[in-house]
Amino acid sequence: MNNRSRPAKPATIHSFALSGDLIGLQKLLRDNPSLLNDKNPVMAHTPLHVSAGNNRTEIVKFLLELQGPERIEIEAKNMYGETPLHMAAKNGCSEAAQLLLAHGASNGMTPLHLAVWHSLRAEEFLAVKTLLEHNADCSAKDNEGMTPLNHLSQGPGNEKLRELLNWHLEEQRKKRAIETCSETKAKMDELEKELSNIVGLNDLKVQLRKWAKGMLLDERRRALGLHVGTRRPPHMAFLGNPGTGKTMVARILGRLLHMVGILPTDKVTEVQRTDLVGEFVGHTGPKTRRKIQEAEGGILFVDEAYRLIPMQKADDKDYGLEALEEIMSVMDSGKIVVIFAGYSEPMKRVIASNEGFCRRVTKFFHFIDFSSKELATILHIKMNNLSESSLLYGFKLHSNCSIETISALIEKKTTEKQRKESNGGLVDTMLINARESLDLRLSFDCIDTEELLTITLEDLEAGLGLLSQ
Repeated sequence: MNNRSRPAKPATIHSFALSGDLIGLQKLLRDNPSLLNDKNPVMAHTPLHVSAGNNRTEIVKFLLELQGPERIEIEAKNMYGETPLHMAAKNGCSEAAQLLLAHGASNGMTPLHLAVWHSLRAEEFLAVKTLLEHNADCSAKDNEGMTPLNHLSQGPGNEKLRELLNWHLEEQRKKRAIETCSETKAKMDELEKELSNIVGLNDLKVQLRKWAKGMLLDERRRALGLHVGTRRPPHMAFLGNPGTGKTMVARILGRLLHMVGILPTDKVTEVQRTDLVGEFVGHTGPKTRRKIQEAEGGILFVDEAYRLIPMQKADDKDYGLEALEEIMSVMDSGKIVVIFAGYSEPMKRVIASNEGFCRRVTKFFHFIDFSSKELATILHIKMNNLSESSLLYGFKLHSNCSIETISALIEKKTTEKQRKESNGGLVDTMLINARESLDLRLSFDCIDTEELLTITLEDLEAGLGLLSQ
């Protein structure tokens, strides 16, 4: 009886990757390019996993540089969630790891952990050096909250590896500290630029600087490897008359709180009673929750918040209190910052309506009415920061329109009652009227470009005159 030899298994792309047979692998891919990222049935390894984990550098290089309709998946994961870089790191395949890193493979915490584990078995740490040269993070933690250094025992055989990791850890901390210091200065400059557009409100500015500086110092502390607690979002109440800048400050605040890391976004969702309160039983809760969800990650700005609380307590048909309670219920979540705004006196109803209000709303800012000089300053700021969408874009003030002369004009041409009722709104109306005055004053024969675009003190005075009418 003849002994028949068992037929050989057909070669696969994974077997070529394992053996390092570049020619065989190239032929298979020419015949079937879709095999490039094919996963084997046992471990879900791609050809790149296999070649990287066995340091088949010729094949790794070929796969990474291959041009064609199919693209290599450099971050493909096997059944354990490991990428080709993980395979190279844990098996000490430093040359393969270097190729992968040079082509943009992730050098996050797990490859460095795996390389350290390999070095403990193999008593060499070439792969660790390779990862560190590509800025692998020495302070990164694995799923158990351990850094690569945490995995090293105190044994004498680990001293050199420990020294290497400690040296890189300290260098990375120094680098982060320098980077964050530079970033912090830039952010504080941006903060001061934003604050320069806020007239008055010195208490608010001081508080914003405190928040910003504290958050930015926390960034630096963390960059140095220090562990500090997370700050709670500051809920606030803005109290004052219309036109005192409450909405504008809320928008600036959104940008600042996002900049310093208190909020993940800079969006400000502005709502009033009609956006929150339904007309029938069961409508208010869902309506309010939709607005809260819309504002998540940013600021919910509740304007004229006192309108949520009826003046007569006996009004059982009013659902404003339900809307307020919905808002209060999410204020401890840390997902949103709430600002309640409104006239000082009526806002007392809101404060008294809910026992937890003052526990959650810890900062109260009073927006006092603007003086004539502050209104003149606001006018200058507006004219110096015109956007293309502004009606006054391209226009400028005449040189005789100083803050002092405009302040004197406002004081002379308006009453205290007008200023108190309009505040910043007076400036907007005054400027729009002034542009109309300029148009009326000019003739069609005018070709002087300066004159065509220059608002004079005469125009501003005419603008105030229209306001009085």
